Amino acid sequence: MDEFDDPKLSLPQSLNDTHRIDYHYHHLDYLRKAIDDGVNVKGYFAWSLTDNFEWAAGYTLRFGFVYIDYNDGLKRHPKLSASWFKYFLG
Repeated sequence: MDEFDDPKLSLPQSLNDTHRIDYHYHHLDYLRKAIDDGVNVKGYFAWSLTDNFEWAAGYTLRFGFVYIDYNDGLKRHPKLSASWFKYFLG
């Protein structure tokens, strides 16, 4: 699930990615329903765990559960979705 990198957002605003939580929640809910219907599901892959470089878009998109601060030594900051996903897996 990607989103455009908005340089006007503060760090706290960038970490509050409730739209990513909704995205994964709904996908996993439908996955559960498919399993209940007998689909042989082998796994679920979230692309990507961290923000990264994309060949077609460079660093203009954000993808992951972890925010990479490109302007501050590549510091990593877990987004709200990282906490949600950790809770989901627990």
